[in-house]
Amino acid sequence: MPIQTSFNPNGRKELKHAISKAEYYVLRTKLLHFMRRDLNAGADGKYLIRSTYFDNFDNKILKEKKEGFLNRDKYRIRIYGLSDHVINLERKSKRNNLTFKSKCNITRKEYEKLRVGDIQWMENDERALIQDLYSEMAYQQIKPQTVVDYEREALMYPYGNVRVTFDMRVQSSLQNTDMFNKHLPMVDVLEPDLVILEVKYDEYLPEVIKLLLQLSDTRQEAYSKYQLSRMYG
Repeated sequence: MPIQTSFNPNGRKELKHAISKAEYYVLRTKLLHFMRRDLNAGADGKYLIRSTYFDNFDNKILKEKKEGFLNRDKYRIRIYGLSDHVINLERKSKRNNLTFKSKCNITRKEYEKLRVGDIQWMENDERALIQDLYSEMAYQQIKPQTVVDYEREALMYPYGNVRVTFDMRVQSSLQNTDMFNKHLPMVDVLEPDLVILEVKYDEYLPEVIKLLLQLSDTRQEAYSKYQLSRMYG
C-alpha cells in the first residue's frame, strides 16, 4: 500500500471550497466507506489546530493571496490541541498550480523570541527554513500577525495520496499573537453553517473519490483561513 504523506517534494494539487453543514454530513458518510480517518484524531475523529500566520505592515501575503499570485510563500507556526509538545514552523509555497510544503520543529522559547522581534539568532541557524524566515523577517518585515484556530476532521485514501479535510469553527485572535495562551480571546470568522473542504493529492485523484466529491452545494471560490482571519483587521 502506498505511503501517505502531506509533504511531497514534487508538489501536491489542492482544491479548497466551502460547503454547507448538511453537505458535509452526507459527504463524510459516503467517504468513510472508502477512506480512513486520521489516526492522530480524537475519539470523535477531529482535532484542534492553532496556527500563527506571518505578514508585514503592507499586508504583502494577504494581498498576494487575494490577487491570486501564481508564485507565493506563506509562513506559519502550528500547534495541535493547544499543546506546546510539538511546535512546527511551516512554509506553504504556491508554484503555478502546485503546492509545496516544508517544515521544521522549533521551541516555545524560539517562538517567543521571534514574536517580539528578537531574530538575530536565526541568521546562522542550522535549520534552512529558520534562515529563510529570518531573511523574510529582516528584509520583507514580516512578523507574527494573527492566530487562527479551527477544528479539523481528516480522511485519507492511499492511492493518489489523497487527503480530504473538513475544517469548521474557524476563529481568529485578530492581531493578538500570544498563541500559547489557552484563554486567548477569539472571534468566529466563518459562517456557522459552513465547512471548509480541502482536497489534496499527488499526480491524480482516483475516480471513486472524484465521483463522491461531486457536490451540489459547493461554493467555488477558494476559502483561505488566513484571509478569513483578517476580515476584521
